[in-house]
Amino acid sequence: MTGFSNIIGHQQIIEHLQNAISMDKVSHAYIFNGPDKSGKMLLANSFAMALQCEQHTTEACMECHSCKQALSGNQPDIIYLHHEKPNTISVDDIRTQINHDIDIKPYASPYKIYIINEAEKMNQQAQNALLKTIEEPPAYAIILLLTTNADSFLPTILSRCVTLNIKVVPDQEIRDFLIKNYQVPDYQADVCIAFAQGNVGKAIQLARSEDFGEIKNSAVQLLKHVNDMELYELIDAVREISAYKIEINDFFDIMTIWYRDVLLYKATSDVNSLIFKDEVYDIKRQASKSSYEGIETIIKSLDKAKRRLDANVNFDMVMDLLLMKIKEN
Repeated sequence: MTGFSNIIGHQQIIEHLQNAISMDKVSHAYIFNGPDKSGKMLLANSFAMALQCEQHTTEACMECHSCKQALSGNQPDIIYLHHEKPNTISVDDIRTQINHDIDIKPYASPYKIYIINEAEKMNQQAQNALLKTIEEPPAYAIILLLTTNADSFLPTILSRCVTLNIKVVPDQEIRDFLIKNYQVPDYQADVCIAFAQGNVGKAIQLARSEDFGEIKNSAVQLLKHVNDMELYELIDAVREISAYKIEINDFFDIMTIWYRDVLLYKATSDVNSLIFKDEVYDIKRQASKSSYEGIETIIKSLDKAKRRLDANVNFDMVMDLLLMKIKEN
């Protein structure tokens, strides 16, 4: 947990939340909408801590009893919903942890704050159960819905919540943060930034990885030899990356950065603009062999592969289609 002042980017959202606190116009329900690792939980935690802080300002003091409890995960009036089924938040989860609890007044704080992470996993019955609470909440109740897809909510829920859309953080802000806080070299910061695409959490994940070099080298070696690979070899190589504690989709993102470098070099012949500067020989070789349309097709195919895996399409089939597209182009 942290306070607003330690968050990188998201200034508009922070100002909105702090203004709501200072003007005593805090809504009963908020939706934090944005990609995975984009800062939703950081913002929600900081908001909850500031609301409960005994100093009653727009920023958590980190020193009072409430802040210390929150920092240790034991603030009794900041409640996190848990769900046993990995892909579903059920009506029973909402009823037992929120609806049946919300009428009990806060133990020692001005508010009772419920944080529902992965709220897009609420099924329709769960959403309807939550809607009844959002429509007529007690004065002290605040519900924070954290989601990667606000479009999955019922229109009636959307209309009763303040929606805060998480925007990308400028590359330079992320770069400065990584170099200052994680002491990463420039080239690693550049790869992290390209990989993150404005998502601070993803940049930090890669910067903190002890296996950064292995991840990068595995991606580069795969890309150098992918045209000579059989399907089973590609599948084995991609599966091995789980040993590096990085998601397959994230690995595809690193591959996409490589192909963007190839496309950029083909268009400009400018080595200085490349992310993988130290692999310039192979990038030049790939650029000379591929057409603009071919490289763009591969980049689109990587994005399609990610979406197919997210939709639970068979892994081997996804790899087969991806390898075919790479070899064709």
